[in-house]
Amino acid sequence: MSNKKKSTIKDIANVLNISPAAVSKALHNDSRISEKTKKAVRQVAKNLNYQPNHLASALRKGKSNLVGVIVPRTNSNFFSSVIQNMEEELNKEGYNIIITQSNESYKKECNNIDALLFTQVDGIIASMANETTDLEYYEKIKSKGIPLILFDRGENDLNVDYIGINDYDSSHLIVNHLVEQGCKRIAHIGGFKRTRIFNNRIRGYIDALKKHDLPLENELLIESSLTTEDGREKMIRLLALENRPDAVYVAGDYAALGALQVLNEQHIKVPEDIALVGFGNEPFTAMVTPTITSINQHSSEIGKQAAKTFLEHSKKSVVKQTLNKIILDAELIVRDSSNIKDS
Repeated sequence: MSNKKKSTIKDIANVLNISPAAVSKALHNDSRISEKTKKAVRQVAKNLNYQPNHLASALRKGKSNLVGVIVPRTNSNFFSSVIQNMEEELNKEGYNIIITQSNESYKKECNNIDALLFTQVDGIIASMANETTDLEYYEKIKSKGIPLILFDRGENDLNVDYIGINDYDSSHLIVNHLVEQGCKRIAHIGGFKRTRIFNNRIRGYIDALKKHDLPLENELLIESSLTTEDGREKMIRLLALENRPDAVYVAGDYAALGALQVLNEQHIKVPEDIALVGFGNEPFTAMVTPTITSINQHSSEIGKQAAKTFLEHSKKSVVKQTLNKIILDAELIVRDSSNIKDS
């Protein structure tokens, strides 16, 4: 196993018999260095396989032009779309991003934050893990004066910039739609109440039921991790009830997919026997049979707004006083799984 020492600016300087300062200037295309010297420095750097130490450079300049991004997972169209649009906006201004994922683990999220702080990122844009209830590590980011922007999942207690959709109103959109389709016993497979967005979806669901004078029963409201397997498991539980629901609103598309698999396997007609609505508008919702009604979370706009909010911080010489709280209106995409009147 090779432990070959990394080449440094000093090594290049020794080969060319010039000062390390001159090498540094040449590598940064300084106009005070001749083209001949720049060319020689670049050639020696290539020969020695020299790699710049970005961390040391960041420490010297107090700026790394790196933005840390923390997401629960990258295998979701929502998060990948947010990242893509965020990166495009940041790249225009000379910033690159470092992507980390928590896999919904609080411990992994804390490790990600430590790694990003060690890398001297200029800011952190994050969506919290399902497990996160202790905000100590996010407070740690704030205490260092590093801009922190939360999107989709975040806690009001942190008092930082936030970009997301109106989760409370989203539940009203869904329940209103199901009631219009004639549904009277609507179940909700939700996320955990401890997470703000899922708490808002649960509150919206409960209030929408009250508005329509529909029953709120404990057996119809189930919290979960919203994985595909969770969707399967919770759907089986709902089907085992003596009085089954005639509609199920699931707070995540992957869990909705699991629920649909169970309904199809048990030959339950969707939407005629049980209507189904998901959340997130993942691409597969338009490809499965039946296609799944879902909420469009405007991922591209969330990514752009998160990047622009960070850039506002980066362009101000003093701490930004006004917080951005950008709440986008949700959009219900009606498909076959809930469109009873047209089925």
